[in-house]
Amino acid sequence: MSTTTISVNKLTKTYNGQMAIEDISLNIQQGEIFGFLGHNGVGKTTTVNILTTLLDLSSGSAEVCGHDVVKDSMSVRRMIGYLPENVQFYDALTLHENLAFFARLSGISKPGDRIREVLQFLEFTGFEHQKLATFSKGMRQRVGIAQAILHKPEVLFLDEPTSGLDPQGVKTLRESIIRLNKELGMTIFMNTHLLSEVTKTCTSIGILSGGRLIYHDSLAKTLEAFPGRDSLEDIYLSIGKQF
Repeated sequence: MSTTTISVNKLTKTYNGQMAIEDISLNIQQGEIFGFLGHNGVGKTTTVNILTTLLDLSSGSAEVCGHDVVKDSMSVRRMIGYLPENVQFYDALTLHENLAFFARLSGISKPGDRIREVLQFLEFTGFEHQKLATFSKGMRQRVGIAQAILHKPEVLFLDEPTSGLDPQGVKTLRESIIRLNKELGMTIFMNTHLLSEVTKTCTSIGILSGGRLIYHDSLAKTLEAFPGRDSLEDIYLSIGKQF
């Protein structure tokens, strides 16, 4: 029997009277890789910021791992990892120094051991004493993944994780996401507008348009429901035309 890991009920957020997201409701089951699709500016990051307790909601409710994002935000933070689109680190510090700093913030008792374990899992060893100022965008994203999973979260939120990466960087990050899901059982919520990556990574999708969730289903059922469509891009455009 599947367990609901993320539960969202009529989630709404307004800014100065302007609607950012409206009445979003969805359930994401444990072990899913959920792709949250939509054009830039439709509310994907706003939704993630609420689910990661970085932003207050206006109405509705949301739970992550059974914890209310408003009433029990500290418990939510202990259960999640988060990689923002433009991850920020201390460029004058080395990879190990950056991760050690975040490990201490997370209360990890043996940060050196955990850092070593994470870097080995991500196949990212050999750079521990290199300053982040010298890292490429792809390398910085891998540091971001390492930082986000140091405390062994159950859910990992990724906001446009492949933005600005070259093809090799996209492939490397995709492989890391799939391994985190398959080998460690992490539920992953990924904001993206790269539909080609969704078909290679995600098990379910949701489509956001104008701040409203207009579609949510498994990737397999989505592909079956639109016979004759040659790609997810065609399906996405077809769904969008209905609203």
